[in-house]
Amino acid sequence: MIVFRVIQVLLSPLAVIGSLLWSLSLISQARRTGSSATVLASCHPRWILHHLRQRPDTPCVRMMNVLPMPIRFGLRCATMPTIVAHAATGYVPKPFRYPYRGRPPMIHQAVARTTFHDQALARHLPDVEQLVVLGAGFDTRCYLLPPGSVVRCFEIDTPQTQKVKREALAKAGVQAEHVTFVPANFKDDDWFDTLLEAGFDPGRPAYYVWESVTMYLDRQAVEQTLRRIATPGAVVAFDYFTTVILRSSDPYSAAARWTTDRIKEPFTFGIDQQEVAGFLRSCGLRAREQYFFNQDPVMAGFVTATVDD
Repeated sequence: MIVFRVIQVLLSPLAVIGSLLWSLSLISQARRTGSSATVLASCHPRWILHHLRQRPDTPCVRMMNVLPMPIRFGLRCATMPTIVAHAATGYVPKPFRYPYRGRPPMIHQAVARTTFHDQALARHLPDVEQLVVLGAGFDTRCYLLPPGSVVRCFEIDTPQTQKVKREALAKAGVQAEHVTFVPANFKDDDWFDTLLEAGFDPGRPAYYVWESVTMYLDRQAVEQTLRRIATPGAVVAFDYFTTVILRSSDPYSAAARWTTDRIKEPFTFGIDQQEVAGFLRSCGLRAREQYFFNQDPVMAGFVTATVDD
């Protein structure tokens, strides 16, 4: 581990430059295309997990490789210290081994969130016939299903974001014929009616992935989405921030709010851990798995829920 850390430190200037370039290039692309600046939130952890040989994701890597050069260059520089240090030593840093013992800091949340959703989907996949990715961005789960899978896939996101992704998929040669793209905006559209029009069958078992989305919506939009999901045989997995992130002056919360405010995608929804069960019940759902992230205070959480019996 000592050699790993030395390599990381020596290459850290690249990480700083890369992170800055990565962020600025994403904002630039969002303004140019009208897509979300957080479109790669679910893809960035998958990229580095792939290169650390923790979770293969060739579709993610291939899509990243066809994005505009500033984005690619920024991503590679930002992740190079960790990837090079791993290649030289074989050591896998703690964030990429989640779940682990102890209290994970919020800086590990993005990778832990991705791992939670992957593991939850793997547990439920044998029992579902439809996979719906809400606010899909550059999520790649629909392109990683086992060979011969008969699960029908739907991705929901804004038309502008879907346009960017579909162009990247085509350019990268990632097969997407099995995926139905459903253009909708959770804040303004009745996404469920649009999903039904696209061929979704509410009478068949379905699994909903809702990764890194709730915090950008208002409470009404989150409630309406969960109530729409609450049909027999449905399972939804989502993550959330607590109200600590929305109001705290600690460095992580303040920096996160400052960043999202600047890209005009501010955090607008938070729910504290003691409210989650009641909140879900009010939407016709029951929490089946709950994991609270960070402690004293809890700042985030991961949940799977099904229709309340």
